[in-house]
Amino acid sequence: MSQGHPRRWIVLGVLCLAVFVVSIDTTVLNVALPTMSRELDASSEQLSWIVDAYTLVLAGVLLTAGSLSDRYGRKKLLMIGLVIFAIASAVGAFAQEPWQVIAARGLMGIGGSFFMPGTLSILVQVFPPEERTKAIGRWGAVTALGMVLGPLLGGLLLEHFWWGAVFVANIPVVLVALLGVAWVVPESADPVARRADIPGTVLSTIAMGAILFGVISAPSRGWHSGVVLTALLGGLGILGLFFVRQATAREPMLDLRLMFSRQFLGASGTMAFLMFSLMGGAFVVTQHLQLVLDFSPLSAGLATVPLAAAIIVSSSVVPAVANALSPRITIAIGLTVMAAGLGTLAFLAPDAGYPATALGLVGLGMGMGLAVAPVNDVLMSAGPPESSGRLSAMNDTVQELGSAFGIAIIGSVVALTYERGLPADAPSAVRHSLSEATESVNGLPGGDSLLETARDSFGHSMTVAMGVCAGAALLGALLALILLPRTKTEHSPLPEPEAKQQPLDEVVGSLRG
Repeated sequence: MSQGHPRRWIVLGVLCLAVFVVSIDTTVLNVALPTMSRELDASSEQLSWIVDAYTLVLAGVLLTAGSLSDRYGRKKLLMIGLVIFAIASAVGAFAQEPWQVIAARGLMGIGGSFFMPGTLSILVQVFPPEERTKAIGRWGAVTALGMVLGPLLGGLLLEHFWWGAVFVANIPVVLVALLGVAWVVPESADPVARRADIPGTVLSTIAMGAILFGVISAPSRGWHSGVVLTALLGGLGILGLFFVRQATAREPMLDLRLMFSRQFLGASGTMAFLMFSLMGGAFVVTQHLQLVLDFSPLSAGLATVPLAAAIIVSSSVVPAVANALSPRITIAIGLTVMAAGLGTLAFLAPDAGYPATALGLVGLGMGMGLAVAPVNDVLMSAGPPESSGRLSAMNDTVQELGSAFGIAIIGSVVALTYERGLPADAPSAVRHSLSEATESVNGLPGGDSLLETARDSFGHSMTVAMGVCAGAALLGALLALILLPRTKTEHSPLPEPEAKQQPLDEVVGSLRG
């Protein structure tokens, strides 16, 4: 048995603390938005960008940050990212204008992009292969728990403090993580000194930023909007130029043979479907709890505890399951269980109240806990350890893209299906969303009946949307069975940096092998 770092489990605890902060900030603001709208006089569009600026910048900078961490040191970039994140949190907490909060959230995205890849790449460095699945399982469970518990934490803080507390809460946790990183985390970097790929850096940042901007803007502007289409098509075009650059550069940011290998494509594609299903489903469930079941923000956060508990339980058994059945089968089972949970939310929860919702959340959490650690482990094994920063950044980028597409597409499905289920003469506020319908029907003739119709229409839209999420989870399971190796391969080597990059047609052709 190979030996890992002597304090590797303490290192894991420190890294999990860091990743918990960045994952919480994906969802913690959701429950604070109504309060921020009142106190900052923020418009709906400004509120959207307060949430989305973080994801947009995070995903746009991840690939660059991963490359820099491999080049200059993963611990160093991790600490820089934590410092930036703490400063940005302080700025956001005491902001007086919506644009200041948006700027702070963007700066937090930069900080998160600097330390998020480092957490997983350092983990790969300090743990031996036989313990890596267990370690990644705990890392993945903490990441998922952060996203799930974000609304609960936000609700608790708003019960006792002002909206800025959701930012202030980051600072002591980040400081503790920073001290822990300085104390126990070893430094590591790519042993081969590579020149910075400036054109690749610029192209990747612009491409990811444009694609995310288009996806994030689609629900409000419409998928047919010129702004959305320009951003999506322009981003895809620039992404194509990025691939050309990587195929022809002597020392590229990414090796395309890694990106187009079956193992990487299978793991990253599976991860994208997993995050699409999780975040799309969570987007609908949050509305169902508050708008249909009339839960307060805090109660809605508490109502998601079954999801968090199921993630913890299934994550604890995933190493044994993966060893017994293989990672590929474990991932497929996990995504199938996720689909079953989403199916329960689709067909039972709209009419059966909270017990059916809780049952669906348990299935969703159990499936995610089974799938996320093996997917991360297989993806991080697709290349050599010296490229772990870039691998981790690609993994995080895929997660952000899957999450953004999940929220955008499912949000569009809900909006379209909801509107079609309403009477043609329903007021515009009612047709816009169930949230606005709940606030606007008071005093209207037949208001109670109209609100009941709106809730029934939302229930139908929830069935359709959760069905789409379940279908995506099943597609992820199928992709895992087709593309992932029967047994996990350990880190595969990349070519020496002096060697000429393989032509793009050879890279694509290697998929057939």
